[in-house]
Amino acid sequence: MTSPPSSAAVSRRPPPIPGARWSPADAHVRPLLLWVRTGTAHVRPDDGPALRLGAGEGVWIPADGRAGRTITTEPGTVAFPLCPHVGFGARGLPEVTRFDVPRGWQDWLIQLFNLQVTPFSGRGYSPEAITELLRRPGSRPPAPPALGDPGPEGFAPPPMPRARGARAVAEELTRDPGLDLTVERWAARVLSSARTLRRDFLADTGLTFEQWRLHCRLGVAVEFLAAGYDVDQVAALVGFASRNGLTRAFKGRFGLTPHEFGRKLHARPGAGGLTRRAAAARQADDLIRMMRETDTPVPPEMLPPASTPSHTNDIHVLSWMYRGSGYLDIGDRRYERERGVATWIPAETEHVTGLRENSVSLPLGNASTADLHLTAPLQVRFSPAWDDYLMFRSISARSALRPDDHDPRQILGLFAEQVAAQRALSVPMPTDPRARAVAMECLRRIGEPGAARDAEADATPDADIHRAFRDETGMTLGRWRYAARMRVARDLLAGGAPPSTVARRTGYAHLPTFSAAFSRFHGLSPREYQEREAAESG
Repeated sequence: MTSPPSSAAVSRRPPPIPGARWSPADAHVRPLLLWVRTGTAHVRPDDGPALRLGAGEGVWIPADGRAGRTITTEPGTVAFPLCPHVGFGARGLPEVTRFDVPRGWQDWLIQLFNLQVTPFSGRGYSPEAITELLRRPGSRPPAPPALGDPGPEGFAPPPMPRARGARAVAEELTRDPGLDLTVERWAARVLSSARTLRRDFLADTGLTFEQWRLHCRLGVAVEFLAAGYDVDQVAALVGFASRNGLTRAFKGRFGLTPHEFGRKLHARPGAGGLTRRAAAARQADDLIRMMRETDTPVPPEMLPPASTPSHTNDIHVLSWMYRGSGYLDIGDRRYERERGVATWIPAETEHVTGLRENSVSLPLGNASTADLHLTAPLQVRFSPAWDDYLMFRSISARSALRPDDHDPRQILGLFAEQVAAQRALSVPMPTDPRARAVAMECLRRIGEPGAARDAEADATPDADIHRAFRDETGMTLGRWRYAARMRVARDLLAGGAPPSTVARRTGYAHLPTFSAAFSRFHGLSPREYQEREAAESG
């Protein structure tokens, strides 16, 4: 078992959070719930007064009216945009509605965002072991199940296509089967053609696009019927225009009408457990009640423990534990994922990820194999002071609410800086409490020009701290600070950062000054050091 580095105290200060703007494609397709965790957001309808939302406030924007609205956030703001696919579209409020978010609901809304942008049912694996309800269909139309007992036989979701564009469409439909776009519009969303999309679905799954979508919708209908929703609600939730349409399709596939299925299921002893999607639907109903400010329900419970089947990704994925803990299993090795730990999960590596009870993780970004060379997981810890900034980065990476100059590669540099700062702890550390406090403050502020000297001056009223550095590290405070900066610089250069960037990140205002300092310490210029490292790793 591998645990993350226990160095939360060395976390640098997070960068400032910039303003952001919502600029989605197909803005009218789904409703939007915007919740402000901290800061201020502005919603500006083109035919009404602007709304100013502060921390703890939210607004519900129906699908029909969203296209003509602009959403911006002020610097320092973390606002979660939720495009609900469970419950809201069918039973949501028909008009723009402003509401307060009780504190007990806030982490649940963060979890809802996580489920929205990282569906466990996507990328070839399901959100949980779905309660087995119906017999798995084979290559021919299945025989109707015995009417005397629906039985615990399982319903399997349709196979996921492998082609990138078709898979993206399949993942979106798995998240929200009620989306009713034409093949042409789906193709445009994934930069493909309708002909290519149809061909890829048929080649990869053995089903036409229309057949695949129908199977997906019926599978989700099973979940909602098992959760106790009536047939009219289920039809609207999964994308059927009418109750009759759902009934015909359901009976044609399973030999039972939805009503018959629900009646027999709930008559069976032991029936009941909700799937993750159905549980979220029930909680979405509570959220609608909360927005209406009537009969405000108690905060919903967080999700139970969850894990994925063994799978691989074709890109590196960076995941951060915001709450609780989780794990990453690769072969017979387990990597613990504790609160505050961000983990790069390497591409093309078979693995299992899991969350323990009452735990929430958020994706911070992806990296291609060309952008990042990674063969094993890499972990780093961020202190709670980074929570808001990392949430902002997750939102920018996985939604249309992002800064105008958003650069998805920025997370690579951010992670490298944090790793470098923590590895600087390999420089001998003083044990005297006051001297150690100065050392940690120097590391936290290592990228601020003059900050390390400020930390020294602020905390050094006498010669005791200088003496502690000499006695306990073998270096003067000035020499120790120099060694720590060079340790960080070495890691950043080895990671591919250009010398000019490394100079700035280690507190040097000018590249020539940094180059001279690096050459004195290492006997090589920054460029020569990078070339040597590249040759050795190649």
